[in-house]
This record gives sequence, C-alpha cells and structure tokens, in this order.
Amino acid sequence: MAHKIPDVAALERACLTAVPAQRVAFDGSFVARSFLGGTGRANAASSLWPMDDPDLVERIARIEARYEAQGLPVRFRSTPLDPPGLGQILSARGYMTKDETIIFVVPAEDIARADADVSVLPTPDGDWMAVTATAEHQVPARRAEKERAVGMMMVPAAWLVLHEGGKPVACMSAVADGELAGFFDLAVVPEARRRGLSARITRAAGHWAQAQGARWIWAQVAASNQASCAAQQSLGMREAYRYVYYVRPQDKLLAVRFG
Repeated sequence: MAHKIPDVAALERACLTAVPAQRVAFDGSFVARSFLGGTGRANAASSLWPMDDPDLVERIARIEARYEAQGLPVRFRSTPLDPPGLGQILSARGYMTKDETIIFVVPAEDIARADADVSVLPTPDGDWMAVTATAEHQVPARRAEKERAVGMMMVPAAWLVLHEGGKPVACMSAVADGELAGFFDLAVVPEARRRGLSARITRAAGHWAQAQGARWIWAQVAASNQASCAAQQSLGMREAYRYVYYVRPQDKLLAVRFG
C-alpha cells in the first residue's frame, strides 16, 4: 500500500520531539532551543512555517541575544520552512553556512526486519556508549546531551546494539512519534565496517519502530558523507529535503569549547 510521504512541517516537528532541548523559546515562526552546546539540532533556532515576517531583522537580533546570554554559539538551522529573506539577512550579518544535511525517508514496512543479534534497550548501556564513542562526531558535549536526553523523552525511544560473537559492533537509537520514527547515532566499530552491519541494525530498528505504530522512517545524514548517503539509498530511502546551519565566524571558539 502506497503511503503519502510526510511533509517538511511534519518531519521538522518530529525532529524537535526526537531531539529534546533543555531550554525552548518561541519568537514568531521561530523556535529557539539550547542544551549543552553539543548537537546542532538541540542548540539552534529554526522556523516552523514560511511566513512573511516584516520584523525578521529584529527577531534575529533577539534570538542572537538569547544565545549570547547563555554563552553559546548562535546557530540558525535553515530549512524549506524559512521565512522569505532569512538567508540573505543572515549572510549580510556575517553568517556562513555549514553542515548541509539530507533528510531521508522510507516506509517502515520496506525495511523492517527482526534480528536476533540486536538488543533493544530502554536506555543506553555501556556497550551502546562504547560503540557510539567510536564515531568521530561524538565530542563530550554531545555525549552528555545523549545521556541527559534519555530522561527527557515523552515518546517511545530505544537504544539498539548489534553483537557479533558477544562483542558489540554496531549501535543506533530510534524515537517513535506516531506515524514517524527517527533514527540517530548509527555507528559501527572501525574493524567491523563495510560488512553490512549498518543495514542490519537499521532494519532491526525499523522492526521496533513498526511495532510502535510508525509507518515512516526518517534519518538525517551529512550531505558530504557519501558512504552514509549511499547506505541509506541502498535501503530504499529517498531524499525529502535538506537543511543547513548558518553560523557566525566569531562563534568558532565557543563552538570548539562546547563541541
């Protein structure tokens, strides 16, 4: 049965649910969120609908001030839901773009497959954390956010670990939000890469998500990571949209400090 692909607004709301933040403030069409300065998704401002905004310049300044007051880098996450002119205004204020990311989607029924070697956990254990630590993007601030976010979830979530010979070799997390389930933190230990393990644990996560009522799976992958993009496409995932961050050069030292 063919399902209508979720629209950008639905996927953006699912992202906000799946990646909780400690502090949240709304300003016009924007939601500004901050945590520990780790992952961009929990430490950035983004628009939830593409409305014309005559007060956009003043709104941007207020959002900047909120992050500056917390000693955090200012990040705007630019999506197809931006108000007209956002990119031009940010560029004029000295912002630069970075970290283009693709949102991939696939029907859950297309990838779901149980796997006896995959443990599905209610919270991340030592094995999960150990495998995650092998991923290059896992800096201390992001690790701390992952640990604290466990108790902040308001929807079903799972942490999966794939074992081979009793050894943890791959991990990922999944968050189910109604008909949508987001996949995160996919990692395979270096010595076990390029053996199809990422596909196995992704399918197992799809099996869990489908049991929670999810009809669509979505995942975020850096556009520059050609290997990961190819892996998603090999599972039948297709691109829904892209987003990019706008950051200020003067915030580079803060970004290094917080990760």
